[in-house]
Amino acid sequence: MTVRKRPVRSSSDPRVGPLPGSGRSPEAEIGPGERLALNGMGSFDWTLDAGTLELDEAALGVFDLRREEYDSRPESLVLRVAPEDAATVDYALRRALQAGESSYGGYFQITRRDGSKQWTHTQGTILRDRRGNAYRIVGIVRDATDELTQAPEVRPPQPVGEPPSLAPIVRLAAEALSRAVTVDDVTAVLTGAGGLERFGADGMMLGLVDAGTLRFVGVSGAPVADIALPPRPLDGSLPLGEAVATQRPSFVNSFAELMERYPESRPYLDGVGLNAAAFLPLVAQGRSIGGVALFYRSSDVFTPAHRELCAALAAIVAQSLQRAMLFDREREFATGLQAAMLPRDIPRFAGADVAVRYHAASRGREVGGDWYDVVALPQNRVGLVVGDVQGHDTHAAAVMGQLRIALRAYAAEGHAPSTVLARASRFLAELDTERFATCAYAELDLTSGSVRTARAGHLGPLIRHTDGRTGWPNVRGGLPLGLATTVDLTEFPETRLDLVPGETLVFCTDGLVEEHGLDITIGMEALAEAVRDGPGPVEELADHLADNLWERWGSQDDVALLILRRHPDPGTSRAPRMHSYVHQADPEGLAEARLTLRQALEAWELPGLADDIEVAAGELLVNVLLHTEGGAVMTLEVVPAPVRRVRLTVQDRSSVWPRRRSPGEAATSGRGLLMIDALSTHWGVEPRGDGKAVWCEFGPGAERGLLG
Repeated sequence: MTVRKRPVRSSSDPRVGPLPGSGRSPEAEIGPGERLALNGMGSFDWTLDAGTLELDEAALGVFDLRREEYDSRPESLVLRVAPEDAATVDYALRRALQAGESSYGGYFQITRRDGSKQWTHTQGTILRDRRGNAYRIVGIVRDATDELTQAPEVRPPQPVGEPPSLAPIVRLAAEALSRAVTVDDVTAVLTGAGGLERFGADGMMLGLVDAGTLRFVGVSGAPVADIALPPRPLDGSLPLGEAVATQRPSFVNSFAELMERYPESRPYLDGVGLNAAAFLPLVAQGRSIGGVALFYRSSDVFTPAHRELCAALAAIVAQSLQRAMLFDREREFATGLQAAMLPRDIPRFAGADVAVRYHAASRGREVGGDWYDVVALPQNRVGLVVGDVQGHDTHAAAVMGQLRIALRAYAAEGHAPSTVLARASRFLAELDTERFATCAYAELDLTSGSVRTARAGHLGPLIRHTDGRTGWPNVRGGLPLGLATTVDLTEFPETRLDLVPGETLVFCTDGLVEEHGLDITIGMEALAEAVRDGPGPVEELADHLADNLWERWGSQDDVALLILRRHPDPGTSRAPRMHSYVHQADPEGLAEARLTLRQALEAWELPGLADDIEVAAGELLVNVLLHTEGGAVMTLEVVPAPVRRVRLTVQDRSSVWPRRRSPGEAATSGRGLLMIDALSTHWGVEPRGDGKAVWCEFGPGAERGLLG
């Protein structure tokens, strides 16, 4: 019996004959109860038009299947049968159908439930109607392992002419092609490294049928490596095109005769040092999808067994190629669907640059639910979104599209990040789906650099500071969207950050930092390193991350990447300015801030002020880190008028103003403002957003240079 669904026939198929329609002979009718069932054997009944293959209990036992595991579809048996055996037995059946024969048979191996191999024999009777159309096959299957094991000198009959010495060639080709997913993968197996060895040839050409022409997509082997053929019509002017058009293989033992019969082949084949060739059509479901030409230096290679071997190889290649073509079509549809659901245009902003990237996984036809979005908000604010819907199918993509639009609407209404995520969670829970989604949302004020962010089971943002340092701020989070509403835990606490001019915010989905079997922190460290070493402009940084990380981390999952960088604020040549952010959880932040101050003052030719300003900055920053719950934004600038001076400002989110105290001699604190007062010419406190800013000025006359 065969283990693959028989190709669909058409009324013009010369191999099988017209479709049934003129009546079937009474003597050919065999009822379901009259199968060829014998003791120790299982029987099958295959209705070709309906595509159903019924197995009795004994046959199910031969295949080691339970009744509930089998759905009466021939293709459901494929996983049990070795690929090379499936192709050879399938070829035996097709040959019998084409030749009008009444029976066929063969041996093949199956893999049982415990992993053991079992030789199996099948014999089938082909029933035809009065016009010769095959409409039904009945037959037997039996376990032939003991028969072959007890008599090792007895080998399975070779109905397709496959001699034992050539069996490894079929096996190697089948194993290699079983791992091919795309058409490019199949082409690489055939014409790439090891391809010729797998097929035992000296040269090879592969062509695919494309809009009525044969398009050559691969060439391998030194004798034919330099041959470049343009697409050719299937008109019989070349031997491979004729084989594809007629669906009949052609074997040639003389290139002189070949070029005489096909004059148009002479410019390509004359003088290549070859003497024999096989031109094999690739036929799937009765349709020619391409052709393979195998070339040999020897002129006596085509024994009957080798011809049958070539036919079996062509059947294996056709199966793989048809599967790959279907895969490519489905993947193209899936990625197109997902791309249509992502935002087409990213808005531009006066104070920042934004770059986005999307990378589809290479795992197959599956489509993911990853997305990004950038929402322009009133009052020079911007909303940043990345998320990932559970699953990798078109349903995940459809849910993603609906959720993205809903979340964008909630953000545009002006809600806080916590409210945006809570409403999005409720929206997802009310959809007709059981999927959940992870998401991170941030609202950035481009004027002040204030960031309000929340996350729902998703990674928080990565920040690259102006000095090149990178860090993952501790952003509090809630449960994934949908799931949070289901369990009634819809709190998404907000975290407030500051993004100073020149700093970069990076959001991504987990495909960029996650790899199976490795801790996610490894990927997060790799991303932080890549961002730290990457270029400044966001488009270049996005390309840098794609080049360095997607091949390593993103090949098995979809990746959405969103990068925003605030425009630097260097001031002017006469009034330079620098900004720096010190995170509360960054132990190196204070030292880096002092170093940044000293470098800026040296660049401004004011090194004499560095010591006093460093001490003042240290006091102000420590006060913020000790007495508030957030970080500090430090700004150093030259104020040109009315009197030129250097101003240091440290901003935080606490509304509590500092108090000037008079500590005793034994006190260990409380002298900060006294030191600021002693070192600076002026200092003060002013409200800034929802917090305050403490400033102090140095000069004039303390240093020549920009103050002079």
